[in-house]
Amino acid sequence: MTESAVHKRVAGGRLHRIYDRVFAVGHAALTRHGRYTAAVFASGMDSVLSHRSAAHLWGLRVDDRNTIDVTAPNRRGRSPRGIAAHRDGSLMPVDSTSVNGIPCTTVERTLLDLAAVIPVRQLRKALAEAEVLGILDHAALRALLRRSRGRRGVARLRLILDELHPQTKRTRSDLEQLFLRMCENGGLPQPEVNVPLDVGGSQLKPDFLWRDAGLIVEADGRRYHDTYSAFQYDRKREQRLQLAGWRVSRCTWEQVKNEPRRLASTIRGLLVQPNPRRRAEIRN
Repeated sequence: MTESAVHKRVAGGRLHRIYDRVFAVGHAALTRHGRYTAAVFASGMDSVLSHRSAAHLWGLRVDDRNTIDVTAPNRRGRSPRGIAAHRDGSLMPVDSTSVNGIPCTTVERTLLDLAAVIPVRQLRKALAEAEVLGILDHAALRALLRRSRGRRGVARLRLILDELHPQTKRTRSDLEQLFLRMCENGGLPQPEVNVPLDVGGSQLKPDFLWRDAGLIVEADGRRYHDTYSAFQYDRKREQRLQLAGWRVSRCTWEQVKNEPRRLASTIRGLLVQPNPRRRAEIRN
């Protein structure tokens, strides 16, 4: 638009100035996502949402500050009011992505930025939340830490990552294979593994599912579930499955590995119990 066209629309109440050269259409009551988008636009070419604001956008933590964090590598001069512009020349194309149409740092770069500005306890929770949401690429995070040596927060984040993920050969696929072998040796019907279920309008993937019996067994490996955020997520997930009529039972890696016969016997007993979902379908 020409400058006069902009002035005309502002005077007529159709455009509302948010920042210099950034306007809202119709009204200035922006959502948080709208504020994030405006802040990125106002910060110049190649700018991305970052730090605490990016963590909020990714769902890693709550950020109720009025200030919006933006990494603006090419910006010069003072930042617009309400924007904390981080002029970081180390930002590479691989560190940027888009979330809900908003240019943003990747989860891995967001965690590294957070490591420099929040306490260790909060950083640990943010990292655990990224794990629970399934949006953390561990290989990418390790690579980022290697090429960011000397940067503030690197040592702290590496320490927490090692703490949450001690070196172990116990992988998720190992646990699944052991569980299926236990079912076979124990004469149990083979379950469906990680199949998507529509629960309350969203999809959940239970570990092991016996559909006819209405039974779900969740196998908790310590590596994947022994964090505060994982504990909270698991409880909410279990409640949603139960509300939808599924019976949910939990077992541990140690049970699958060290007590397969006893665990198989327990599951066999659960499989012969009445299916509450089927009773509900009959009543309806």
